[in-house]
Amino acid sequence: MSIAVMNAPKATAACNRDLQEASECQLKFEKYKGGFRIRCRLDQPECADLQRLVQSVCDGAFACCCIQNDIQICRFDFGNAECKCENTKDGCCITCTSGDAKCCKTLQACCECMETCCKCDGCCCICFGTTCCCRGTCTA
Repeated sequence: MSIAVMNAPKATAACNRDLQEASECQLKFEKYKGGFRIRCRLDQPECADLQRLVQSVCDGAFACCCIQNDIQICRFDFGNAECKCENTKDGCCITCTSGDAKCCKTLQACCECMETCCKCDGCCCICFGTTCCCRGTCTA
């Protein structure tokens, strides 16, 4: 017996890019003074490619989306924050901050939500503009 469900959620492509093209990373979310940080780590053979991609698009609008069971469950657009990207030895670090105390609190709550999604068998996609640079789960 099959059951039809009206208005069932559908899988969505995060940030308008095929997720199969995005680098697979281990993500670490950290609350940071004034906001949060996301550290994206991956194996060395792919590291330089990710770093070049992130540096080429990091001036675009920064967004993250969380996916569970192939369904995008939330998306955060960080137009209200100052975001910067730095290369690290094993990937990159994205820092988003605000000088406004309430905005900082909101940024940190978004960070906590993304981390929770990843720790509950979800995946987080890191995007700049329409380019999904990487996707991954939390480090152990």
